[in-house]
Amino acid sequence: MPYDPQRHHRRSIRLPGYDYTQPGAYFITIVTYNRMPLFGEIVDGEMRLNEYGEIVRAEWFQTAIVRPYVVLHPDEFVVMPNHVHGIIWIIDTNVGATRRVAPTITTNPPRGPDAGSIGAIIGQFKSITAKRINSLRGTPGAPVWQRNDYEHIIRTDKALARIRAYIRSNPQRWPDDPENPFRNPL
Repeated sequence: MPYDPQRHHRRSIRLPGYDYTQPGAYFITIVTYNRMPLFGEIVDGEMRLNEYGEIVRAEWFQTAIVRPYVVLHPDEFVVMPNHVHGIIWIIDTNVGATRRVAPTITTNPPRGPDAGSIGAIIGQFKSITAKRINSLRGTPGAPVWQRNDYEHIIRTDKALARIRAYIRSNPQRWPDDPENPFRNPL
């Protein structure tokens, strides 16, 4: 089917005009493709990660190692059976040495999110976890994640406290979680 911008457009969930590379705290939710429970299971209110869930957890924290402008805290992240919640802190990106690059002229503007932005960070996280998981399960190129993610700019200490509590309590609320494909609807 050929691309039709009237039918195949994707609405951005990002705040128009906001610079997602600027320092601050961002609440992120990423959901698996078709909400498949790939990362383990909840047992007695605790998440038990399988090997795919371990990959997701390891790569989340690897993000801060390969990106010195990102800070992550263990109590601000949870892997669930079919999604993850976390807070990404972008700190001052103007620290350290800079390099001069010769200007280039291009007729094709760059595609995708700005380097160092939340969109770029999440895109790279999703890419590496999908490659590693697909390598283990022998399904190269198979989708692991939904195309979009949810992000929220955390602007107040009160919002930060509420979101941290939400992340920590997420496994206990799994029976009623809208992302739980096995929940009992009322």
